[in-house]
Amino acid sequence: MQTTETLEDFYAHKFGTTPPPTANGVGAFNVFRLEDCWNGGKVVTPYSRRDFYKITLIRGKHRYHYADKSIEVDGTTLIFFNPQVPYRFEPLDETTTGFFCIFKDSFFTESMRGNIHDLPMFMLGGKPAYTLNETQETQAITLFQKMFDEIESDYRFKYDLLRNYVTEMIHFAMKMQPTETLYQHPDANSRITAVFTELLERQFPIENPGQRFTLRSASDFAEQLSVHVNHLNRAVRSTTGKTTTAHIAERITAEATALLKHTSWNVAEISYSLGFEEPAHFNNFFKKHTNFTPTAIRVV
Repeated sequence: MQTTETLEDFYAHKFGTTPPPTANGVGAFNVFRLEDCWNGGKVVTPYSRRDFYKITLIRGKHRYHYADKSIEVDGTTLIFFNPQVPYRFEPLDETTTGFFCIFKDSFFTESMRGNIHDLPMFMLGGKPAYTLNETQETQAITLFQKMFDEIESDYRFKYDLLRNYVTEMIHFAMKMQPTETLYQHPDANSRITAVFTELLERQFPIENPGQRFTLRSASDFAEQLSVHVNHLNRAVRSTTGKTTTAHIAERITAEATALLKHTSWNVAEISYSLGFEEPAHFNNFFKKHTNFTPTAIRVV
């Protein structure tokens, strides 16, 4: 079941720690080597959104799943991930190495002209991957090395420098043409399932009580995809082993759980935002899929 990975989740999963404190309210920033974040030599990245930005330099052959696209990469690539798009890495060999940095939106809030979401590599529907030649790889590695050196320093204004290095990385990429080699899904069923999944995820997260989840049934999705509902159901079932309805129900349940645990909205507001006409219908749905009432989850 897909959820959003928080910064706290990331540190707990990778290192068994909590995020380090940051100075002057600039927001979270850190930089890592990919090899230091592997378990048993393999990259473990569930398909989900993160609540932070990520810039990765990765060497080797792998595939990454980004929204409804599956993109193969072989060589050295600079990839930009934004918190609104779910993604997952799939290594295709054992030689994958590299670096990445992570940061919150607040890292740029007070210093950046415009909105970081408007940059081409972070824009919804944008192309996040940039293939590097040897000279470009050296330049990018140099920037990451500067980040490593600075994050360990005691310099009072180090976060200003780190912000400048990230900005330089962004402009370095913007000078290049983005590259995408789309992995051809093995069959039409896989393609339809991928687009269905992207349409489902596009409706989340629910960020305010006035926002409403509207595509709630297999028929709703089939209409959007211009396919017969039976065709959609067969495609999703054959690809995932689960029905279209089961996928929708799991996603609604996951979002309901997050809203119950992490917001102060009342059950009626959560019920409405998830497309239920009556709170009683939401209560019955939630108990059926979790064996708990919404109130019980809220107090856990």
